[in-house]
Amino acid sequence: MSGCGKVKAWQVPLRLVTGAFILHSGMEKWDGPDEQAQGVHGMARQTFPFLENIDAPRFLKLLAAGEIALGAALLTPMVPTRLAGAALTGFAGSLMAVYAQTPGLRKEGSVWPTPDGIGVSKDSWLLAIGLALTLSPHQKHHKHLKHVKGHGGRHQHHCHHEQGGRPGRHGHLQQAKQVAQEAKEARRLAKRVKGLSQDGHSHQHSHRHGPGHTRKGCPAHD
Repeated sequence: MSGCGKVKAWQVPLRLVTGAFILHSGMEKWDGPDEQAQGVHGMARQTFPFLENIDAPRFLKLLAAGEIALGAALLTPMVPTRLAGAALTGFAGSLMAVYAQTPGLRKEGSVWPTPDGIGVSKDSWLLAIGLALTLSPHQKHHKHLKHVKGHGGRHQHHCHHEQGGRPGRHGHLQQAKQVAQEAKEARRLAKRVKGLSQDGHSHQHSHRHGPGHTRKGCPAHD
């Protein structure tokens, strides 16, 4: 099930488990009894007072629809992972806000749950999963890194200024290395030509004056 619309292998269990759990929870709430609606609505409106304007059964339906949509998004490979992770992070963040604001769910002066708050406190795991999916590296960038490694680090990256299209720092460095290499090759060629010239002149001198003749003291070279 990776980039846009694809899922990496390590993301599969995160999306599969959380998606299935949230989808099932939403379907259970869809036809929930009035007692459940009153309880869920009562906890939510303590944290979000604007929910008082919505009656309990309608709120439960809206919550169920949201959970069904979120669960389906997590289970659908075509939904980008970052988008699904952001939605999960927002949902889990709301649940943790309810956990923090509802009396009796936390021990006094502590973040740890009471026996009644254990079920809600476990939603912190959903928050962690949502953040992990949201912060996962972009697939195109990952492919670029693999491309560079595949070429043994020989891939040359050229930076350009935003204006003018002139080479940036990496481009200037590459040009400087190239100029230095060319200069080195030119010096090597010049030395080789000079050596060949000297050898040829010595050969001609010996041919004219005899093999035992030396240039030192020769009138031809004075």
